[in-house]
Amino acid sequence: MPSVLITGAGRGIGEAIALRLAGAGWTVTAGVRSDSSGDRLAAQDGRITPVLLDITDATQVAAMAGLFPDRLDALVNNAGIGVLGPVEAVSIPDFRRQFEVNFFGQVAVTQALLPQIRAASGRIVFISSTGGRAPVLLEGAYCASKFAVEGLADVLRGELRPWRIDVSVVEPGPTDTGPWREIQSMLADMEEGMSAMHRELYAQHIRGMRRLVTTLQRRTVPPDVVARVVEQALTARRPRARYAAGAQAQAMVTMNAVLPTRLNDAIGSRLLGLQHPTRSKATSSHAG
Repeated sequence: MPSVLITGAGRGIGEAIALRLAGAGWTVTAGVRSDSSGDRLAAQDGRITPVLLDITDATQVAAMAGLFPDRLDALVNNAGIGVLGPVEAVSIPDFRRQFEVNFFGQVAVTQALLPQIRAASGRIVFISSTGGRAPVLLEGAYCASKFAVEGLADVLRGELRPWRIDVSVVEPGPTDTGPWREIQSMLADMEEGMSAMHRELYAQHIRGMRRLVTTLQRRTVPPDVVARVVEQALTARRPRARYAAGAQAQAMVTMNAVLPTRLNDAIGSRLLGLQHPTRSKATSSHAG
């Protein structure tokens, strides 16, 4: 049976991937953040072995190599967080926290397990986002971290080619997970954390985003849609470099790829109902 480590498997997309692969006969090691998440996951399928794994904890990451003394057939880098807010209003510590989880943590886990993956000529899958190719306003930190993951995966795929290690990126769109169910409260927390000046400056953006996510919440796909795509990336004879997970995700990345950048900018602004501020005509007087 092939072996796989999935990070961020305690809920949402990671949990769905763990359950799908276990059901398909994989030996699944599921990285979770708490014992309760691990117990709940193992109760759903006894073929899943949960392990405590905070991918920003160097000690826990280093311990992963000892779980696979000989080989590891696949690594699914799924763990991630989302920091919301206009770029101007997101603190540098919050930007760093975004990248610590979504980028540096992924690099650390990959580096720690590459000897075992090399021994198996295995595969690596990064869970990115449509936001890794199609930028979303008020998600600058998140999108930047996913753009970084996309670039990292492209470089790795070339570097690891001599060992026949395939690297793929899976790009979900809006998915019916905890963050999407709680998105309105997350936006409220974002707004509360902004200064009064930034709240005033970006009030139009926030109102537009609230309207947009209400629409998108009705169009989210089940996490297993993403899990099925991950399974395809891990089992296809010739895996693709990128997989958009679901019809809506495919439409988003395709539109971003084929339309001119300025037109995509305009569409993004229109989705939030943004308008240029009115400008008064400058007047001047001349002394005689």
